[in-house]
Amino acid sequence: MRTKTVRVLLVEDDDGDALLVEALLEEVSAPFVLARARTLAESERLLADAECVLLDLGLPDATGLNALHRLLSKPDAPAILVLTGRDDEREGITAVAAGAEDYLVKGQVDGELLLRGVRYAVERRRSEDAQRQLREAKLLAAERARLERGLLPPPLLQNSDVDLEVRYQPGGQRMLLGGDFYDAVGMPDGTVYAIIGDVCGHGPDEAALGVCLRIAWRALVLSGAPPEKVLQTLDQVLVAERHGDGIFTTACMVTVAPDRRSARYFLAGHPEPLLMVGDRIVDLPQSKIGVPLGVLPDYAWTGVDVPLPSGWSLACYTDGLIEGRVPDDIDRLGVERLCEILEAHLRNGPNWMDSVIAEVTELNGGALDDDVAILLLKDGK
Repeated sequence: MRTKTVRVLLVEDDDGDALLVEALLEEVSAPFVLARARTLAESERLLADAECVLLDLGLPDATGLNALHRLLSKPDAPAILVLTGRDDEREGITAVAAGAEDYLVKGQVDGELLLRGVRYAVERRRSEDAQRQLREAKLLAAERARLERGLLPPPLLQNSDVDLEVRYQPGGQRMLLGGDFYDAVGMPDGTVYAIIGDVCGHGPDEAALGVCLRIAWRALVLSGAPPEKVLQTLDQVLVAERHGDGIFTTACMVTVAPDRRSARYFLAGHPEPLLMVGDRIVDLPQSKIGVPLGVLPDYAWTGVDVPLPSGWSLACYTDGLIEGRVPDDIDRLGVERLCEILEAHLRNGPNWMDSVIAEVTELNGGALDDDVAILLLKDGK
């Protein structure tokens, strides 16, 4: 098996010591590409192309461990082997404690020892990097799980005759949660509340804000706050908790009456829900799409009343579902095209959410840029 070439940077100002290192490597035909720097400043310019550094601790522009500390502070610093004199072995031990992979004493090294030392240092650094990446991946997974519990909680619909289905798909290649959230709560009088929201932007700050809003919404509903006041209070929470003045959130809130014959929905800059009966989509009454949360202080959102026919289902979704691209079209997918796709899948049965998301993704030519969340309420009678 062919041995992989290792890129080595020798940082040594003494020409004689540098020639000795080169001779030792040639002696064992080491598969190294060797570059040399005479000063620390020169080595910093060459560092990005090195897998291992042979570092002399006595340089014209750095003495002692200063050079080692500066190189280790660089992003993605390579493995570093320290070269010491015969009388400086203690300094080599100190260098290893400070982050060097190992140390070698000048005059006590042959070609084989130098070859093994470099290979060991490189493999040890690769192993350390792999372990660090694994730890980071585990931490990210744990953080994602915590955010998911906050953004996408189990609904409080025990013993309710309204069925609920939900879907969530992260946008792009991130496979991380964004700021989309949803929730549903059944009240003692039989009223069902549901919300779906989308915090603008992506990242942990947006996700944390989505968790805050979702928890506040559930607390407001359970406390018996009137639907007309819930969004106003959420707006105040958003303004108080957001990490930037330009951060806003769109939301759609729905209340389903205890007799399941009517619903009321509120829009805060969000796509309106889709009402379905059987395999067709029913037009909703004309509605005013209110401004998003966090845009206008003291704004009052008003609800739109909707009669619910027998066998109804009501889908609320975030705009990631309609903002995908369409082949040979400069426009986004849009609501009209989404409805055409949805009705085609409704004719094949009620389990349409996964197949619709899959078709929208295929039309986009790959993963959708934005997160997609769908909350589907269904008449369970």
